[in-house]
Amino acid sequence: MGYYIAPRFLDKLAVHITKNFLNIPGVRVPLILGIHGRKGEGKSFQCELVFERMGVECTLISGGELESPDAGDPARLIRLRYRETAELIKVRGKMCVLMINDIDAGAGRFDEGTQYTVNTQLVNATLMNIADNPTDVQLPGSYDANPIRRVPIIVTGNDFSTLYAPLIRDGRMEKFYWQPNRDDKVGIVEGIFAEDGLSRREVEQFVDTFLDQSIDFFSALRSRIYDEQIRQFIYDIGLENVSQRIVNSTEAPPQFRKPDFSLSHLIEMGNLMVSEQKRVSESNLVDAYNRGLYSRKPNNSPATPNSPEKTTIYQINYADQPSPGNGKKPINPEVRSRIEQIFAQGYKIGIEHADSRRFRTGAWHSCQTGNITSPNEAINTIESCLADYADEYVRLVGIDPKAKRRVMETIIQRPN
Repeated sequence: MGYYIAPRFLDKLAVHITKNFLNIPGVRVPLILGIHGRKGEGKSFQCELVFERMGVECTLISGGELESPDAGDPARLIRLRYRETAELIKVRGKMCVLMINDIDAGAGRFDEGTQYTVNTQLVNATLMNIADNPTDVQLPGSYDANPIRRVPIIVTGNDFSTLYAPLIRDGRMEKFYWQPNRDDKVGIVEGIFAEDGLSRREVEQFVDTFLDQSIDFFSALRSRIYDEQIRQFIYDIGLENVSQRIVNSTEAPPQFRKPDFSLSHLIEMGNLMVSEQKRVSESNLVDAYNRGLYSRKPNNSPATPNSPEKTTIYQINYADQPSPGNGKKPINPEVRSRIEQIFAQGYKIGIEHADSRRFRTGAWHSCQTGNITSPNEAINTIESCLADYADEYVRLVGIDPKAKRRVMETIIQRPN
């Protein structure tokens, strides 16, 4: 099956790998390439395709290996596999890379509820040290004076803002945000359904129908098309006989005829999957559970930089509030009170907006607010932002200027 490699992805990865194996006088090359983007867009799979095309061998580390009950084990693992990969380059005489998948899941900090352990600190420090000294990577308890080969490091993740900031600075890590455009999606989906008889025009129509969906949606949909035949197979032989027929059988494995891959059937199955996604996103049971949990905990003290506030959602009813007469939408007293609290604690105000698609992916845009210095100025700015983005989500952000981190995020408007 001829899978599609996006030209932008191929170019970025090939240049980074090749540049790390060249000795360019007076040029400091970042050792790490960070590929980030929203979930399910095929970052790791595109890397595998590029490695295969370039003839590059890859040593893999999972983000799940970056934590351990024993302090220091993940950092030791990174150093060990880096040295092993350097030895492979020397012995086999070919390009090799070290790849860490989902690094933000193992070494990132998402909110105040995420533990920042000794291993997290050591992993960040180890990667920073390797990026600064790529030919002098030592194992604990031993020292080798001989320099080793430089090994390019590829890391993938969804949100690199959760990582330790000095690790992702430009001198150490080159960043590449991967978001396939329509042409990329059409090419990738055409490769996924290459054996199923879909024409280029049908693939384009299929992609345009589900343009907001990630790449793994189309791959999962193709797998789901076979469910009907597998279900029929199960009930033909009986539920109690499935294990014996498939796992411990002298008979040939079951064969399935090619299912219906017509465009109309694919769109029908795709709509079913989209409806299931909406059902999950609309249930919001975790919010209900957390509200019940927090409501039982006394909270008589104001928030401090060490105890950031939980995200709160205010439902605004504009019909019950008088209009100021300037086209701006008024805000409710709860939001006004929250703004005054933010300024009283010495924090700064930020305002962000996102349409429905960006809201699902967490890609918020900042409103052009400038430097807000007073509650009245903040209220006027928020009212203008609500009027400008009446059909979008709008949220209020409290920022601690000393720690340079967010201490509060509050959604103050939802579409419709």
